[in-house]
Amino acid sequence: MYDGILPVYKEKDFTSFDVIAKMRGILHQKKIGHAGTLDPMATGVLVLLLGNATKLSELLTDHDKAYRAQLLLGVSSDTEDISGNLVTDKNYETICKGLGQELITSTLRSFEGTIDQIPPMYSAIKKNGKKLYEYARKGETIELEPRKVNIYKICDISISLPYISFTVYCGKGTYIRSLCRDIGISLGTQAVMSSLERISVDEVTLSDTHTLDEIQSASLCGRVEDIIIPTDRVLGKYPSAMIKPFANKLLSNGNKLLKTDISLSDEIAVNDNEIIRIYMDDKLYALYRYDDSDNVFKAYKMLG
Repeated sequence: MYDGILPVYKEKDFTSFDVIAKMRGILHQKKIGHAGTLDPMATGVLVLLLGNATKLSELLTDHDKAYRAQLLLGVSSDTEDISGNLVTDKNYETICKGLGQELITSTLRSFEGTIDQIPPMYSAIKKNGKKLYEYARKGETIELEPRKVNIYKICDISISLPYISFTVYCGKGTYIRSLCRDIGISLGTQAVMSSLERISVDEVTLSDTHTLDEIQSASLCGRVEDIIIPTDRVLGKYPSAMIKPFANKLLSNGNKLLKTDISLSDEIAVNDNEIIRIYMDDKLYALYRYDDSDNVFKAYKMLG
């Protein structure tokens, strides 16, 4: 069984689960997950988790992401992208005459920072125990509460009305469809997302990805391990420590660890609830979380 991270370039019209299903056939293993889905119309970086890396889904899904997006002004849709039922804004032609490059650029950049965002109805967010898209498919409307999301940067803005293209760097939980919708509203009209490419998930970028055909070829040649990224590469933001030999059994059993059981750099100050990577024999074996009240490290994810 393969363990680690395998970034796939997801092609258009594939769901994230389509990709996983195909990968299970290519790699001949069932234990495959992902670190954040992509809509069928979207392309780009889809981080697949293999073997023990599937235990890290919740951690990796929270990582920052970057996208290259395009929106279409003057229309709206129920899905907030071009795949939905489109409705034209009859006033767009008049509004468009007042949309200069400076106004459009400043409007887009006004969304940088921590903003309130109402998620799309066609999403997997749950409300009263049901996913929003389940309400949407039944034609039910419910009141949605805005959520705080972080937009770190909007740049590389290209304008060719009615299309606007831009790159956005954002935190977890950000919906680019909803961002496009809100940009349209701020410009006095409507907008839908017309294309989307995810260009990075934390440190994993487009240059790290492989198409399904490329992975199939690597599998046939016995070279899959050459393109798998070690799990700890995407966990670099967490401090690392080596287990001391006398405490190997404690780590193997997932027992609590004291600071004296590990070799942690004196320069690293571990705070309450902080996660650290613990290695045994130079291999990432587990993630532990520090409990300041008991002055111990407690097992969070066992990977060995």
